[in-house]
Amino acid sequence: MADVAAKAGVSRALVSIIFRDQPGASQETRERVLRVADEIGYHPDNAARLLARGRSRTLGVMFTVHQTFHADLVEGIYPEAERLGYEVLLSATAQGRGEAKAVEALLGHRCEAVILLGPDTATADLDALGHRTVAVSVGRRVPHARVDSVHTAEGKGIRQAMDHLVELGHRRIVHIDGGRGPGSAERRRAYRAAMRRHGLESEVRVIPGDHTEQSGIETGRLLLAERDWGQDLPTAVLAGNDRSAMGLLMSLTRAGVEVPRDLSVVGYDDSHLSHLMPIGLTTVRQDSVLMAEHAVRFAVERLENAELAPREAVLDPKLVVRGTSGPAPEGPA
Repeated sequence: MADVAAKAGVSRALVSIIFRDQPGASQETRERVLRVADEIGYHPDNAARLLARGRSRTLGVMFTVHQTFHADLVEGIYPEAERLGYEVLLSATAQGRGEAKAVEALLGHRCEAVILLGPDTATADLDALGHRTVAVSVGRRVPHARVDSVHTAEGKGIRQAMDHLVELGHRRIVHIDGGRGPGSAERRRAYRAAMRRHGLESEVRVIPGDHTEQSGIETGRLLLAERDWGQDLPTAVLAGNDRSAMGLLMSLTRAGVEVPRDLSVVGYDDSHLSHLMPIGLTTVRQDSVLMAEHAVRFAVERLENAELAPREAVLDPKLVVRGTSGPAPEGPA
C-alpha cells in the first residue's frame, strides 16, 4: 500500500480508504490509485485484514487424497462456504501423513473451524478437538463427542440394495467389509440384518476389506481362486463402497466373468466415477452436495453460537440402479 501511495502521489490512508471502497476520495483519484495498483501488481491481503480483526473467516477441510467421494464433498463445500462469506483451506491425509498432522496444519493456518471428511480418529480425540475448536464430522457418527456430524442413514441404504438384489433372485450375496472406513460398521450390521430378514442367514459371508480398489481386486482374486477349487461364485457382491466395487469389477472382467450375467455388483457412495465406467455401477447414492451444505452450515452456526449442543444430520440415501446388477444366474457360474 505504501508503494501504491508513493507512486500515485497520495497518502497510505487514502489508498486504504479506496481499497475498502469507502467514501473520501474523488473518482479521479480512485481511478488513478486503482490503475497504479494494477500496474505494480498489488492486491489487498484479505486474510491479513481479517486476522487484524481477530477473524480469518476460513474453514479448514481434512480429506483423503484417493477417496473419490471426498472430492465430491469438497466440490460441494466451496459454493456453500462462499455463499456464507468464508474461504476454504484443504489439508489431505496420505501415506505417512495422518489425520492429526492434517488437522494441526489447518489450525496452524488459523482456520476458525475444521470439517473432517470420513475421520477414523478415536472418539475421545475427536471430543478433545471439539473442545479446542469448532469441528464437524462428515460420513461418521460421533456420539458422546463435542462434534457435529453429518452422515447418511447407512442401514436404510443397505436395505435398499439388499432388497433390490433379493428381488432379482439373488441368494448367495457376499459383502466386502469396509474395515475402519466411515459407515462400515453400520453397513456390515445392516447387511447381516437384511440377510436374516430374507431368510438367508446361512448364506451370510463378510469378506474383510477396506475402502480401496485393492480391496475389491483381492476379493475378486479370492472368489476366482475358490471357483477354481470347485466352489460356486456368489451370485452377487455388495461392496463397502464404490472404489472397492470398481476393483472387484476389474478382477472379474479380466477373468472373463460377465457382469451382471454371471454375478451382480453393488457399490456405495455414487461417487462421480461410478457412472463414468463402460458399465455403470449400481450403487447407493449419498447426496454429497447436501452433506457438504449441512457441514458448512453446522460449522458457521457454531462459530456464531458456541453454546449450541452437538447436532447430527442424518440424510436419506437412494439406490441408483445401473448396469452392474441383474437377475441371478439360474445355475452355477
